[in-house]
Amino acid sequence: LSTFSAHMTNIVSILNALSDRSLVLFDELGAGTDPVEGAALAVSILEYTRQVGAKCAATTHYAELKAFALETPGVRNASCEFDVATLRPTYRLLIGAPGKSNAFAISERLGLRKDIVGRAKELISTENRNLEGVISKLDAQRREMEQASSEAKTLQKEYEEKAAEAERLLRDARTRAERELEDARAKASNMLASARSSADYVFAELDGIRKKKDSTRFAEELEQSRREVRQKLRETGDAVDPVERKGTEGYVLPRPLEIGDEVYLTNLDMTGKVMGLPGRDGLVSVQAGVVRTKVPQDELMLAADRPSAGEDRKKKKPGMLTEGQLRQSIQKTFRPELDLRGEYPEDAWLQTDRYLDDAVLSGIRSVTLIHGKGTGALRNALWDRLKRDPRVKSYRAGSFGEGDYGVTIVELK
Repeated sequence: LSTFSAHMTNIVSILNALSDRSLVLFDELGAGTDPVEGAALAVSILEYTRQVGAKCAATTHYAELKAFALETPGVRNASCEFDVATLRPTYRLLIGAPGKSNAFAISERLGLRKDIVGRAKELISTENRNLEGVISKLDAQRREMEQASSEAKTLQKEYEEKAAEAERLLRDARTRAERELEDARAKASNMLASARSSADYVFAELDGIRKKKDSTRFAEELEQSRREVRQKLRETGDAVDPVERKGTEGYVLPRPLEIGDEVYLTNLDMTGKVMGLPGRDGLVSVQAGVVRTKVPQDELMLAADRPSAGEDRKKKKPGMLTEGQLRQSIQKTFRPELDLRGEYPEDAWLQTDRYLDDAVLSGIRSVTLIHGKGTGALRNALWDRLKRDPRVKSYRAGSFGEGDYGVTIVELK
């Protein structure tokens, strides 16, 4: 039997056994005979298969069958992608796109003369040429859509990654802000409680003094009350910002300081000489070794009253520490940044003034003042003082990553 007869024999037996639960596979349906008649038979067979309700897949090179799939509801074209450059299939199944036979391109790649291929193109019908052109355009559009889809997926992935990173940064910033707010609330609560405690105690002492002002022991009782008030303020202050007092708790100067007095700096654990009496800010100018600094009066005691003063005098003279010893002592507790957020300008400068003295003593050449952004009033007040301070070489706002305009970087001479 001829090829066409053998195929048709099988097709007849298939059609006789068809039902709506059948799956039918036709390979090169209508091949082996006149192409026009073969294509017409193939379309008719596929229509009958659809009428019965069977599922069907048919391979073909007939342009008529490709057009049939484009025009008939319930029928779709599909093709297996083929790389003409390498003459190899890519094994990608493309649903909805009819395939090209590529006979001319393959023949030319295999060495067939170009004039022969050109003549063959002239001999095909206009209808077939139009269909092949449509298929080529569809294939080009498909490739463009695939490229656009790939780029869109890449952009979507980048967007999702950046969105996730932004969400993480926002979540971290929110957590950090909540933690800082909670710390600030706790600190403010402690400060308020301490202030209330101190105020209640002071008012109670004043009330007691007022009742005793006519007493013959008024002066003595007044001095005793002063000592008790100072001690109470020191205790409430330590509750907010504990400081190691090195065994000097409760000490009160037995007399007003005088220029030239040998004193002991309780917070720095060193001795020095009074060079200037306390002013309105309550700070005493003290020469400690080779460096002069300002210290609160309640952090000083007469050198003769310091713990183990007798033993120290046997070893060395007070106030004769070397610069290296001073620096080593301060560096134990010195921090390269000072937090002034929430302070009034005058109070902030008092802290900064002492802090810069400590920085000079410890040999630090660059420090950071944290004042926050806010309205900028605290920063401007500090800058106004810094530009006239002889200890300051230069100052600037923090850069990105250092705190921006919420901090000031100070370079010391």
